[in-house]
Amino acid sequence: MSEALALRGVHRAFPEAAGSRRLEVLRGVDLMIKAGEIVALVGPSGAGKSTLLHIAGLLEKPDSGQVVLDGHDYSQAGEAARTQARRAYLGFVYQFHHLLPEFSALENIVLPQMIAGLSRRQAGARALDLLRMVGLEARANHRPAKLSGGEQQRVAIARAIANVPRLLLADEPTGNLDPGTAGHVFEQLRGIAKAAGLAALVATHNLDLAGQMDRVLTLRDGHLEVL
Repeated sequence: MSEALALRGVHRAFPEAAGSRRLEVLRGVDLMIKAGEIVALVGPSGAGKSTLLHIAGLLEKPDSGQVVLDGHDYSQAGEAARTQARRAYLGFVYQFHHLLPEFSALENIVLPQMIAGLSRRQAGARALDLLRMVGLEARANHRPAKLSGGEQQRVAIARAIANVPRLLLADEPTGNLDPGTAGHVFEQLRGIAKAAGLAALVATHNLDLAGQMDRVLTLRDGHLEVL
């Protein structure tokens, strides 16, 4: 299996609220994820899980260290190159679905594909296939307000993989859902990732769901540990 993501010696610190001291959030983090592998990222609130995901997703630069995506080092790349890499290689799922409220479920999945260069017809056909995969074909023309929380998150997952990313990054993707719905949504996410051979890094507080992934890593005191 090929390497989808590698973090090597990643450091990140932020100024503290008072004074000139800096709070070290990541202290030489090393992480490698292969295609087809789903890795859970757990740790206490404030440990830096979202910071790590932002760096892996090229939304934030590390102070030092390497961020290698699909064999290319983007740790200090310019914004144009980072934006292109995000479009080509990455999919994002957040705790809140961030669907566009004025568009239907289908249109929410069509739009990122058209931005990537597909025709409306091609994007629509793939969007319908993805909705079928997450069991929402019958809800294709419903706007987000007419969908349940679990349905909205399943649409968000379908949107995240619409452009066939190599790496899926998920930040508390079931955090707003009740346990039963969370389990169903996670099964959808895991099934899609495995079927497509995606690498996935999933930050979660849900240890039951974390235990169903291929590996569980704990972020504590700026370091990653195997749980």
